[in-house]
Amino acid sequence: MKTQSLHKRKSNLAQSNKQLEILSYGIFQNGELPTFKDKISETNQFPLKAKKLEILQINVGYMCNQVCEHCHVDAGPDRQEIMTRETMLQCLNVIKSTGAHTLDLTGGAPEMNPNFRWFVEEAAKAGIKDFIVRSNLTIIRANKKYHDLPEFFKKHNVHIVSSMPHWTRGKTDKQRGDGVFDKSIQALKDLNAIGYGMPNSSLKLDLVYNPSGAFLPGNQAAMEKDFKKALLEDFGIQFHNLFAITNLPISRFLDYLIASDNYEDYMYQLVDAYNPSAVSNVMCTNTLSVSWDGYLFDCDFNQMLALPVNSKVKHISEYNEALLENRNIVISQHCYGCTAGAGSSCQGTVA
Repeated sequence: MKTQSLHKRKSNLAQSNKQLEILSYGIFQNGELPTFKDKISETNQFPLKAKKLEILQINVGYMCNQVCEHCHVDAGPDRQEIMTRETMLQCLNVIKSTGAHTLDLTGGAPEMNPNFRWFVEEAAKAGIKDFIVRSNLTIIRANKKYHDLPEFFKKHNVHIVSSMPHWTRGKTDKQRGDGVFDKSIQALKDLNAIGYGMPNSSLKLDLVYNPSGAFLPGNQAAMEKDFKKALLEDFGIQFHNLFAITNLPISRFLDYLIASDNYEDYMYQLVDAYNPSAVSNVMCTNTLSVSWDGYLFDCDFNQMLALPVNSKVKHISEYNEALLENRNIVISQHCYGCTAGAGSSCQGTVA
């Protein structure tokens, strides 16, 4: 288990252009596999177009208390990129005026941003329909100053979406680090104790599953049943929904694929599992991603690859929803990850 980010290790793959080179050359350059552009052109879905904005996803920083081996953000304790209050104020101006119904705060561990609570309090006043915070769970138990986060989330009716690789200790700790499983279980118990995830509760608690290796996730509905059964029987824990998300071949997961000699096989899996019916509902069509420094991207995967929106509007400070609608989505081969099988998005399957 690595304990430093790619950036800290000064890995070549810490550079987005190096990742894009790998995704553009080799088996895609020599014609072994079709590029994503060529694939969606076969079904007359190129160019991929943005639709009405529904989800505003804001990354408030790459700092995290964990160094998960699949992390597409390359987050960790050594990352210092943190959204300032000035940029948060620009985001708040947009939140108050946007037609989007969902606000999705992510990181890193978003709770580690020193202005996180202030931002949540101010954003909650905007009355957004679904206010999501993507919490890694362990942050709740990481330090005493975070122990009251469940109560804070409840006060502002925050919808919690948390990563949980598996219902067993071995598989979870292998992917996310020693001790992560036990801390996650305790955090889930803390959340259940105040009503999160309980049947008929309005305090939404959803879990996210990412495969731990070079394979695609199984059926989301079947996995949700297995997760619910195991967590209830073993720990008395309940939650609402499970989202099964495909690991995209970027950042630390790309590093893992190359180091384990699985890159080409994984790309073949993604292309073989390509589902044209998933294309029209991929998250980039109804989501806008905002980076820690306020720049705009079609999705957080494009954010990590430094592929900004194809629009005159590039920064949250110059936000114009009308200009951003119907833009062409920026694509590359990583997009196969969101269109394989039942499709994949931050809200789980799409097809």
